[in-house]
Amino acid sequence: MPPPGVCMSIMRERHKKEGVGSLANPEKHSNQDFQQLTQYCLARGVRYIDEMFPPDHNSIGDGLLSPDNMGRVVWLRPAKMVQYPDFVVDGLSRFDFGQGMVGDCWFLASIGALTFQKHILEQVVPLNQSFKEDYCGIFHFRFWRFGRWVDVVIDDKLPTVDGRLIFVHSKTPNEFWPALLEKAYAKVCGSYADMNSGTPAEAMMDFTGGVHITFKLTDAPPNLWDLLFRAAKSKSLIGCGTPQGETSANTVAPNGLVRGHAYTVTGVKQIMSQGMLVNLIRLFNPWGQGEWKGDWSDKSSMWQTVSPDDRKMCLSVEEDGEFWMTMKHFCEHFVDVDICCLCPDFLDGNSTCHWTPSFHDGRWVAGTTAGGCLNFPNSFWINPQYRVKIGGLSGVCSETQGDNNMLVSLMQKPDKRNRRLVKSLHIGFSIFEVSDHFKGQSGKFPASFFNNNVPVAQSKNYLNAREVMEFFRLKPGEYLIVPSTFKPNETASFILSILSKAETHIHENSNDQDMEDILFSPKTPKPTSTDKFEYNGGDVDDKRTLFQKYSDEFEEVNAEQLQSCLNENLIQGNVKKTQGFSLESCRSMLALMDTSITGKLNVAEFLRLWRKVTVYKDIFFRTDEDRSGMLSLSELRNAIMASGIRVGDDMLNLMALRYGGCSGIISLESFISLVLRMDCMAKIFRQLNEGGAISLRDNEVINCS
Repeated sequence: MPPPGVCMSIMRERHKKEGVGSLANPEKHSNQDFQQLTQYCLARGVRYIDEMFPPDHNSIGDGLLSPDNMGRVVWLRPAKMVQYPDFVVDGLSRFDFGQGMVGDCWFLASIGALTFQKHILEQVVPLNQSFKEDYCGIFHFRFWRFGRWVDVVIDDKLPTVDGRLIFVHSKTPNEFWPALLEKAYAKVCGSYADMNSGTPAEAMMDFTGGVHITFKLTDAPPNLWDLLFRAAKSKSLIGCGTPQGETSANTVAPNGLVRGHAYTVTGVKQIMSQGMLVNLIRLFNPWGQGEWKGDWSDKSSMWQTVSPDDRKMCLSVEEDGEFWMTMKHFCEHFVDVDICCLCPDFLDGNSTCHWTPSFHDGRWVAGTTAGGCLNFPNSFWINPQYRVKIGGLSGVCSETQGDNNMLVSLMQKPDKRNRRLVKSLHIGFSIFEVSDHFKGQSGKFPASFFNNNVPVAQSKNYLNAREVMEFFRLKPGEYLIVPSTFKPNETASFILSILSKAETHIHENSNDQDMEDILFSPKTPKPTSTDKFEYNGGDVDDKRTLFQKYSDEFEEVNAEQLQSCLNENLIQGNVKKTQGFSLESCRSMLALMDTSITGKLNVAEFLRLWRKVTVYKDIFFRTDEDRSGMLSLSELRNAIMASGIRVGDDMLNLMALRYGGCSGIISLESFISLVLRMDCMAKIFRQLNEGGAISLRDNEVINCS
């Protein structure tokens, strides 16, 4: 049985710190180990069949093929299709493949860009694979998926009709790396059908784990050609797309371009024609055919105006899907251009001073850390916050620094295995300058900060896209970045990426929460600490009498007796909408307070527990603003803070998931159980940090009372 979700998250974080998920040590997708599976098959003399992505209709997916075609599909290994299959024939090239029946031109356009960058390609496509030595029908590929590299194992059974591949196919019949790469990516997406439609940026990111930059061609910077020229020289992957036609179908326009289609930028060149310099862009159609028919196309007379050397170098009059066009026509006929690179040094043409990336995983959870955009001033502050200090550039770097000095990218992670089922939220971010008044404050900034400060920069729009990114010019100083969904109470995970050439220090802004400054209004007095809580003599006598009422002949209270006591005296007549303390929660409380390790509470232990639960009950009702008798998840934040326990957003999210459940509300008994555990845990960690040990020998126990 797999570990529970929370445990899995903790394990992943631990693995990440140990280097798992890096390119050198990728995470095993579906927990499949390529080396172990290969050795298993070789030792037993069998061909591998992938149970996690089996050769059946589920792996193809719904809606991609007609029922008639689906019934004709036969999954074949390459050796059943051709006599001598090869993984790679004469190197990997953009001209190796043609698109099949799945609408994944965006993926294939990205492969076209990938073939230009051998060092990146070999990260994705391990080339030491073949159909000869140690062949047992198993292959593997690597992709970057939302913050970590994964190694994806597949078998080599491919879907065919009448013995021919129905999806991507090689122009050389016995070459199979494109079909196997497509199958591995289909596994990551959930099925072949899940690859229907997309943008080149998505696949290029998954091939590199690098930085993605998009330029809208209707609002292109004046130096776009220079940027593309430098990007091409800096070994970036570059893709682009045409506008959608009247329908979603990929129809061919009279000028030869396919509407709503992805292309690869394969060349950027300046050429002399009739005494004038002309800026040209070379593009590749992943169909492997279908080309531009305008100026500078393969058969254009414009090629007669250039030198024979330039014509020989650039012109290839073949129906191979590749063609040239001017920068002007490119901006007129294409919508956007995506550049993906390991480092965006091309932006200012200075490779001496590198951009340094910083990546941060976060999560919005309804009720606790999903406050919505600035249109919701009362809840915006509960969003995750990231504090950034930006230094000045050195003299050498500042001389070549471009207009902008910081790139901020916000990418949301999917919550579904199947790509087509993922519904992107509208996401964006705002950047605030930290005023002198708040520079000394630790922890999450309160609502008052955002009510009195406006963003100095922000994403232009909230988009329902996988990623939102912007470039900014920020002066040296201290800033607060707040990523958010457009609406409050929308749950999702995200990756915040920040790149800068200046020295930059970034940390998540909730783990050292300063609660007293945020929590208590003049109408809400701060509760007395339970560690210093003292009853007067009469009150102690009353509680002793209460203890004696429920204790046994040995003057001890067991879990059942504690349950009766709490439900009849703490809850009855005071709390609505509650089922009372369960026996399990009472056993848990007893275990926390039982310092004598007898399985029961003596009178001193009972009094300490009673002091705590009455204080926590008081906090519960004072933070229950709507007087509903239950805490909402937003009220839970205030109640936890009022209890004197410092927690970060990640821990608060876990509390909400564990104790709030699907209802999103928390009862008194759940709150008391939670705070007692957190109080005990805090003391354990405090003792460990002070160099102490936790032991059950010689009656040495941690005192959680």
